[in-house]
Formats: sequence, structure tokens, C-alpha cells
Amino acid sequence: MRFMFLDVAQLQVSYPDRARASVDGVTFALHAGEIGVLIGPSGCGKTTLLRAVAGLEHVSAGEIQLAQQVVSSTSQHVAPESRRIGMVFQDYALFPHLSVYDNVSFGLHHLSRATREARAREVLALVGLASSATRFPHELSGGQQQRVALARALAPQPQLLLLDEPFSNLDVELRERLVLEVRAILKEAQTTALLVTHDQMEAFAIGDVIGVMSEGRLHQWDDAYTLYHRPATRFVAEFIGHGVFTPATLSEENGQVVVHTAVGDLTDVSECPLPCTFASGECDVLLRADDIVHDDHAPVKAEIIRKAFRGSEFLYTLRLKTGETVMAHVPSHHDHTVGEWIGIRAEVDHVVTFNRICQINGQDLCSMPCAEKSATQPIRLMERP
Repeated sequence: MRFMFLDVAQLQVSYPDRARASVDGVTFALHAGEIGVLIGPSGCGKTTLLRAVAGLEHVSAGEIQLAQQVVSSTSQHVAPESRRIGMVFQDYALFPHLSVYDNVSFGLHHLSRATREARAREVLALVGLASSATRFPHELSGGQQQRVALARALAPQPQLLLLDEPFSNLDVELRERLVLEVRAILKEAQTTALLVTHDQMEAFAIGDVIGVMSEGRLHQWDDAYTLYHRPATRFVAEFIGHGVFTPATLSEENGQVVVHTAVGDLTDVSECPLPCTFASGECDVLLRADDIVHDDHAPVKAEIIRKAFRGSEFLYTLRLKTGETVMAHVPSHHDHTVGEWIGIRAEVDHVVTFNRICQINGQDLCSMPCAEKSATQPIRLMERP
């Protein structure tokens, strides 16, 4: 059994001058050696949550445990310097007047000179900068500076490493490469880490488990595949990936649930259970861009209203004759013009449905956990003639 290293339970962080809690009832956990990622729009509370884990913010409710020891609660607060937590900041915060070696060994002065030097050399080798020990930060590229900051944070062998938007100052190509390098470094060091980012692809590439936040709440804490294919709330479905909601009707035909949409009937619902239930069978179904296939022979036609070139593919935004909008990834050798009508069909392996109306009797069904929705609103499937 893997050791549960970071455990956050019903955490709340509030400020007197704000009507809404910055972090509201958040619960999640990280196993030892796992990399967790917090993602969400600006102002969603992810950085405040990271700071609370670091001990830089006091909690209003709930608790945080590190290695099964309570470090934050309403009655207890362990100082940041006593938590054995390393941090990598957005701007790296390197000392410009110190060499790479001196930056990395800065937090190791409690060790003997020989031990300090051995540890600094060890982590510099780990991040691929063994030959740059005598250089200064201004002599390094952005990616090298980021790895120095990572080495400095890893040098004291922290219990937990926290990273706040560590790649945001880098260009896209370097960021994509460095994300994979940092994941490999953290895995080799067997470091438990929690990272904040606003970039979905970055989160998918580095995280073992990802939390999607909005307005202080954690909507889902899961692996990337589950977030994409089985979003727990409508917000997660909208925030992750490219897709749209289109009206649908559920019916039961010969003992089988069928989802009727403007792009065709969806019948393969066995792998992904419907995440909530609906009165009269009326709902919205999530159609992602990879659920819609370009097929010239398909009976359903759609007009191209926008197109975005992605190299190997186009991302088409399409409007059906019924007025609904869908999106589709199409290989880039199918270079159609805006205004052209093309044939499409749905190939949906994971049918994801949500309430068409989010508010019923004052309850927010679109962000309510699925189990609660099922208890609130029993399903009534329509028999189609």
C-alpha cells in the first residue's frame, strides 16, 4: 500500500475583506512520490491553496497533514520553515551575485563542507548542470535558470516540493520540453510535488493527478484521462479540452439507453455511466472535437464557421442546420473553406451528459457531485414510439 503523504481535508482559507472564501471546502490527497497539479482560471484559489500547504496562509477551517502529522488547522499552525517544504517560484528567485553552485548550496549551511559540496554536486548532476557550477544566473538561459531553481529546492531533500507556475516565463517550445524533463527529475528523486499552472497541456504532461478548481472549490481530483473523458461537473467538462454541449434526449429502447442528438444517436454508454440523471430524459451531452468525424458520405451536414490550423490538423467549428454548434479535429489535408458544408458523424466512446438547467429549487446541479444529483432528481426515461 502506498503511503498517503499530503492530506488536505475540508480546507477553507478566508480573508475578512472578501465575501467569498478563497479556498472553500477543498479535500484531496497525494501519495508519496506522486506529482499533483492544481489548475483553473485566474482567481480560482489554486495559488492560495498552495500557500496554505506551504504554511504561508492560515486556514479558517479544515486541516492539512504532512506525513500523517497535522501542520495546519484552526488550532495548530506549524511554521513554514519547520515543514521541510521546498518551493520553486514563477520568477525562480535566484541570487544574481552567487554562482550556480552557491545558489544550490545556499540552504545547506547546516551540513559539513564535504557533505554540502557532495549534495550540491549531486543535485546539479540530477538537473543536468554539473558543468555549469561556476557560472552565474545571468549567463544562463531561462530553462537553465529554472533547473537551477529546481536543484536549489531539491538540495535540502524536502518532504514536499511546491511549484508555483514554474514554466510560465518560458517560450512554448522550451516549456514543453522542460515540463517533461522536470517530471523525469522529480520521479528520479522520488519527490512528492504539488504544482500550480493555468496550462492544461502542462498539467497533463507532468501530473499523476490533477485538481480542477473554480471559485475556491475543487471540482475534481483525478488523472488526466478521467478528467477528459469522465468530467465530474459541467465546469470541468467545459474547462478541459475542446468541446461543446448540445441538447439531447435519453430514451430506453429494448432495455438499452439511447442518447438522441442532432448529430445522431449515441448507444455505447456502457463504459462510462451517465454522471447524472434527468427529468423527462432531457439533458445536454458533451461533444468533444475528437468525438466528431469528418465523413463526406454522412447524412448529417454542417457548415464550417471557423477554422484554426494546428499543423497536422484543423480545428473546425461547425454549425448544423438545426443551429447547434460542434467542433471537430480534421486532418489538415482536408482543407475546406469557411462557409463550406461537410458531412460529419459522431463517434463517442464516452457519453457524458449533464442537466440542461443548472438550477432546480435553488440547487446548483451542474457542479453538484453525481451521487447527490442522483438522489435529488430520479431519472425518468422516455419511451420513444
